[in-house]
Amino acid sequence: MMPLTMVKAGETVTIRKITGKDEIRLHLAELGFVVDGTVTVVSEIAGNLILRVKDSRVALDKTMANRIMI
Repeated sequence: MMPLTMVKAGETVTIRKITGKDEIRLHLAELGFVVDGTVTVVSEIAGNLILRVKDSRVALDKTMANRIMI
């Protein structure tokens, strides 16, 4: 497994695990980041990511993206 921040723009990956406190995992789940869900990296700037999740675009900073393992 590796963090989502390691993925290049344009790649689609499957989420394997989400780390962090319960509140953080719940917040990410509300945004659509769930285990076995797919995520496409639209772009990356200085570790901050713009992602396509369930037909929506979501921006995550580097620390939140590092909690999502693929």
